[in-house]
Amino acid sequence: MKTIRWGIVGCGNVTEVKSGPGFQRATNSSLVAVMRRNGELAKDYAQRHSVPKWYDDAEALIHDPEVDAVYVATPPTWHKQYTLMAAQIGKPIYVEKPMALNHQECQAMMEACRTANVPLFVAYYRRALPRFLKIKDLVDQGAIGEIRFITITLHRQVQPDEVNPETRPWRVIPDIAGGGHFVDLAAHTLDLLDYIFGPIQTVQGFAANQGHHYPAEDIVTATFVFEAGIQGVGSWCFTSFTDLDLNEIVGTQGKISFSSFDDEPVTLTTHQGVTQFSIDHPPHVQQPLIQTVVDELNGMGHCPSTGETAARTTWVMDQILQTYRNTSKE
Repeated sequence: MKTIRWGIVGCGNVTEVKSGPGFQRATNSSLVAVMRRNGELAKDYAQRHSVPKWYDDAEALIHDPEVDAVYVATPPTWHKQYTLMAAQIGKPIYVEKPMALNHQECQAMMEACRTANVPLFVAYYRRALPRFLKIKDLVDQGAIGEIRFITITLHRQVQPDEVNPETRPWRVIPDIAGGGHFVDLAAHTLDLLDYIFGPIQTVQGFAANQGHHYPAEDIVTATFVFEAGIQGVGSWCFTSFTDLDLNEIVGTQGKISFSSFDDEPVTLTTHQGVTQFSIDHPPHVQQPLIQTVVDELNGMGHCPSTGETAARTTWVMDQILQTYRNTSKE
């Protein structure tokens, strides 16, 4: 069995705990190189995580002959560029979510990988986490009967660093992130629902910048219908007075309630009563999905999160934000 040697382009905060150690701890996997534009920060990361090589140039890491596969962990604005760069020299790519700034970029990335016969994976890691797999199992086993509709509610308060232009995070700068917190956070839930129920076929939405704290949308509402006929509604507000993270899947015989981000148990409610499932996340939440990537590269498994599945989620978000984006350009 081959050990897949990974290189990370963009070793920022998300790689410190969520993903980076997962490449080191997964079976038949090792992390051999990291890159950050600030060389001192790249060197510091490499030393702290016992990574043999560090770079301040992405192209150099991608072309390193000792790097078998590339993890693109930069903000979305650079996903397409580095994916195409790795595909051109035949190296598999695991790219952070959201997959790209928009669906058009996703299509270009998929086409480049198809042409080069290179696999493309996307870090929608909830597809491999036990807590969310439990939800899929409950649905598949018919625990709540036939599914009728889904509600998504995510409300958060404005953070001080978002208001200050000097400290504003890139996640609320559309040119870098593709949007605001909606694009960053809603993507996780929408992709998970795609995994459980299949693709969304029809979607429409409204968005606005009500608080004017940063350039991106801060409120979004949407309605959607899956190919399976299941209907759904969602509301995402990031200038709320309090925080709320609640999703509900409602069927003919009960409902499943769960959080996308909070550490809350999965709750099954039926006529027989209420059952809660408390399932902890692993220390490095991307490790289970990384393992599926490594296994597929070794010809012994299948990763559930690909460029094709991830592009569908970006398409959904594009449809929801289409009117808002067109209006903002005027």
